[in-house]
Amino acid sequence: MVAEKPSLALSIASFLADRNQMHSRRGQLDVHEFEGRFQGRPAHFKMTSVIGHVLSIDFLPQFQNWETTHPASLFDAGTKKSEANPKAHVCRHLQSEAKGCTHLVLWLDCDREGENICFEVMEHTLAWMQRVPGQQVFRARFSSITAPDIRAAMDKLVQPNENEALAVDARQELDLKVGVAFTRFQTRFFQGRYGNLDARLVSYGPCQTPTLAFCVERSQSIAAFQPQPFWSVRPHASKQGQALDLQWDKGRLFDQEVTQLYQHLVAQAGQLRVASVTEHESRKHRPHGLNTVELLKVASASMGLGPHYAMQIAERLYTSGFISYPRTESSGYPPGFDFSGTLASHRSHPIWGQYVLALLQGGVQPPKGGKDVGDHPPITPACSATEAEVGGGDAWRIYDYVARHFLGSLSADAVSKKTKVVLSAGGESFHAEGVTPLRSGFTAIMPWKATEAAALPPMTEGEALPITSVELHQGKTSPPDYLSESDLIALMEKHGIGTDASIAVHINNICERNYVSIQAGRKVVPTELGNTLVRGYQKIDPELCSPQVRGHVEAQLSLIAAGKAEKGSVVMHTLAQFAHKFRFFVAHIARMDSLFEASFSPLSSSGKPLSKCGKCARYMKLISARPTRLYCPSCEEVLALPQGGTIKLYKGLSCPLDSYELVLFSQAGPDARTFPLCPFCFNHPLEGAHLWGAGAGSKGGMPCTMCPHLGCKHSFLRQGVTPCPECDAGTLVLDPVSAPKWRLDCNRCNFLIYLPLDLHSVRVSRRTCEECDSNLLKLSWKKGSASAIRAGSEDQEACAVCDEDLRKSCDVKHGRSYAVRRGGGRSRGRRGRRGGRGRGRGREDPLMSFRDF
Repeated sequence: MVAEKPSLALSIASFLADRNQMHSRRGQLDVHEFEGRFQGRPAHFKMTSVIGHVLSIDFLPQFQNWETTHPASLFDAGTKKSEANPKAHVCRHLQSEAKGCTHLVLWLDCDREGENICFEVMEHTLAWMQRVPGQQVFRARFSSITAPDIRAAMDKLVQPNENEALAVDARQELDLKVGVAFTRFQTRFFQGRYGNLDARLVSYGPCQTPTLAFCVERSQSIAAFQPQPFWSVRPHASKQGQALDLQWDKGRLFDQEVTQLYQHLVAQAGQLRVASVTEHESRKHRPHGLNTVELLKVASASMGLGPHYAMQIAERLYTSGFISYPRTESSGYPPGFDFSGTLASHRSHPIWGQYVLALLQGGVQPPKGGKDVGDHPPITPACSATEAEVGGGDAWRIYDYVARHFLGSLSADAVSKKTKVVLSAGGESFHAEGVTPLRSGFTAIMPWKATEAAALPPMTEGEALPITSVELHQGKTSPPDYLSESDLIALMEKHGIGTDASIAVHINNICERNYVSIQAGRKVVPTELGNTLVRGYQKIDPELCSPQVRGHVEAQLSLIAAGKAEKGSVVMHTLAQFAHKFRFFVAHIARMDSLFEASFSPLSSSGKPLSKCGKCARYMKLISARPTRLYCPSCEEVLALPQGGTIKLYKGLSCPLDSYELVLFSQAGPDARTFPLCPFCFNHPLEGAHLWGAGAGSKGGMPCTMCPHLGCKHSFLRQGVTPCPECDAGTLVLDPVSAPKWRLDCNRCNFLIYLPLDLHSVRVSRRTCEECDSNLLKLSWKKGSASAIRAGSEDQEACAVCDEDLRKSCDVKHGRSYAVRRGGGRSRGRRGRRGGRGRGRGREDPLMSFRDF
């Protein structure tokens, strides 16, 4: 049995094991085993989990290099699925646990994404399972992590829905190819021309861009708005000492002289006569069930919580068993929903327990209306919990709202009496309104929705009230406000942009890409870059940012999920349309570029000289604005650099391969890495090199510490000491600028070793250790230090792996220490003697070992 997260696996296993003894094994992913019955027969159960998606889609290797692949070719490029979390070894874990099992029960989240993960799990389990006659794969459908719901799901197992999984595959392929093609072209084009974009990627997304367009269109409306003055007549009168708030039936006029005429007529009348008094009951209907979109809107508008953050909290509450599944489009409850049982669990709650008892005594009235789309019931509290149990803070605010909304949906409507008085003077009509609450209904548990009392003094038809003054009120029309996150979510839902599972992600993306900023009141305000991008799309092809285009694509995906359309046909047709749009976009990019020219500074006037170009020998400029990069004005070449640190010139040294001056990259923090790199090699890695960070392409670049060329004295072949004991893939390399705290850094992971503090200098020797094949270190100790006295000399050659005195004096950070066996070598099977014999890449592509050179 496989759940979507480790915490869910433990909860589900605990409910199903019931009173049977459960044994848990801790490994890469926990496994919980117990005995029970399956389909009427005794069975041994193994419950484990994945960590979200098992696989992720990407282009084949030949299409991943930004330099050699034209973006237009990506629409027809081949793709493959690979392990989404390779360090977690989920695939290997599933294959291992599937051995010997006869049946598979899938406990993934019950939405399209969960259905897709079901088939990813099946791909890595079925071939390893024992084959038996009959159905072997079952799907559990549940909406909350509670014992009754989990046991009910186990009793009503179904088959996984392949059509829904195919719809997700189609969306993933479309978003990958369309998004990456536009993003690569835009990024390279604009980052090669402007220096202050302040964006690592100038990205396009089929959902992200229409979301941004909503914000920009509102911003354009505000900028284009021209205020107009208006005037209205406001007579002032009172009854029993209470001033009346009178509204003119004409509202407002945009002609001052005409309004002054009406003012004169009313003032001349001297009194207001009551024309009519009407009263009626008004009902404020109780809410429907709570779906995802409504929860996110309330979290943003009322709690000040961003939708992405609110969704994270809701998911934690769900996995902890406090609320039902938080990703649902349904606002109507399915037939047979157990309202009484859910209510009864809250009878003893310290805050709303008495309210629940009153609801139970009066008979539960199921909510009316709402829409049941058949995915999940509305979001409800799965159990009764206090603020301390939930964890307080924002988690309690979300849980409290979910619980109150559920109770409110089972309560009576709120009823109030509304009074409207119509008065006349000088031939003009005015009115005043009052409201008196009669029955609080659901607002007793949701007080923020209660109607405020505003009673009018008693008046009768024909009564006259003296006018104390007549005001000529002047105002002016005001522009619309910026969209709030709540407004944006509503627009996305209306136009079918994203799903209940992805709306929060798309809003978060445009924030992280620096296209919008969240300002006071959770208002979404476009940045200069966001405005320029959307205006550029509108000048070239407005459909690129039109919500109708994405809405059409989502409708096609829904047809796949319903089994009414074939995945391949939908993908091929949609890609052909976007490929045509891409070619038109590239041909007319000058229209967008003219907008960028007006908003951003060209590279030629940005940055400051730093290092020499290997082609023209002139100085390249360091562009510090995000992303950090080098620009050669003579060659008009842009070279990407690693991000998240500082760049400076490195000792005036040049790369022996291409003559570019080396620079030194330093990360922030006490244990952060520092390494030299050649700007050209970082963007054009040698074959067989490791990659790090984010270079020109999406798969990173090559610093000197990962260079496999023997001629580079900074490569891991020259500065490498021994394979990394932590990641099994990297090499520990001497940090050349770490003095006086000399250290060895892994060129792949964050494992590092601080060498003794009483070292004066350290170099890597050409000699290797006879026991483990590691390169020896040439150590120069400080005069009179204890280490120099112990070694009998100020200069010494020693192995960092096998020399016990040296090893004991080192400080290991971010990883485990070496384990040395009797007779030398390492406890991991003396990895140094295989393949590359001590070099980190020797197991994969043994170009040359340390001993060979």
